[in-house]
Amino acid sequence: MSSGLKIFFASLMSLALAFGYLDYFVTSAHSFERLHIFLFNLCSGGTIILLFSEEKRCLTLRTTCFLILGIGYAILAFLEMYITAMIVSVIMAGIVESIRMERFTVFPWGFVRKNEPVSAKFHQASLLCLSMGLFISTAVILNNQFMHWIYLPKLTLNVFFLGFSFPSSLITMSLIFSYMEKSDKGASGPLKELGFWAINLGVIIFFIFIIFEQLAWQVVVTLCLFAAVIMILGIHMKLGLPQQQKQFLTSGLGFLLFTAVTGIAYIFLEIGPGYATEKYRWLLRLHAFASLYGWNLCGLAVIARYYDFPISLNSKTLIGWHWFVVIGLAPIGHLHPMLAFAAVGGYIAVLYTIFFTHKLADPGPI
Repeated sequence: MSSGLKIFFASLMSLALAFGYLDYFVTSAHSFERLHIFLFNLCSGGTIILLFSEEKRCLTLRTTCFLILGIGYAILAFLEMYITAMIVSVIMAGIVESIRMERFTVFPWGFVRKNEPVSAKFHQASLLCLSMGLFISTAVILNNQFMHWIYLPKLTLNVFFLGFSFPSSLITMSLIFSYMEKSDKGASGPLKELGFWAINLGVIIFFIFIIFEQLAWQVVVTLCLFAAVIMILGIHMKLGLPQQQKQFLTSGLGFLLFTAVTGIAYIFLEIGPGYATEKYRWLLRLHAFASLYGWNLCGLAVIARYYDFPISLNSKTLIGWHWFVVIGLAPIGHLHPMLAFAAVGGYIAVLYTIFFTHKLADPGPI
């Protein structure tokens, strides 16, 4: 990935975090949360996934179109210009599907093939999740803003748009399993297959339970997902190659487990007496930051530097700083504007180190 492209993505990701705090400084009739979500998940994450799928180090015609349309879609959704946003989302979904069908097949037969690597299954699931999310978002906008066929309190655009984080999550799983498959230490085929289906079906079912406000079942599914992630972490620690990438992906799985714990805690508080959204909003923010800027960033960072590893940095120091920014500074930034500046600054430092540290000329101990 060229230096210019790395600067662009680092800037876009930094803007995404900054928009998460903008409500403290700017009064607007529109929701800055949408820009916060879209700039990271859809624009940065989606474009990086497509670049990785095309096996390119620079933007192609399709990825350029996707990126431009993605930024346009973010602005249109922010300004609530829904008719144009629906048209743009369908075009973007078509771009994703053209890349998916070129790399895989029209129908995802690979999901049920025994000889298909689990990493490839997760990769195709990531692309399919991205295109389906764009198609379904059009249906949700059409329903909520124009047709009003279905009314569900949780079927809001802001809730649904959170689903754009799933493609980044699935491509990170693909990376984790790809490094396992390169190992010569043996295989755990049935457990890998179980991990694939548990994660994908669990996420889909969990999202359905969110929409229908089935809190008790949300706890059950989250516990199942938690167990699946622990299993994947165990296989990853055993089979993953001892490379620098493994340290970042292990940190990512740690963030994922953290999001599961905070998610379960929030659901229990929501079920309990005396629940109020504002009272526990800090926990929801902690959960969101760990998922978005912790877990998802780990995978996207490894993809962005995919051809550069090992890179000349102290991995443990950077990972520690990353955790401090995401779990400490970022949530606290919602308490005071000056702390928000510190959180964005700390996050920029993480991105700069990940994106711009030089590749090691002579790989040695990491």
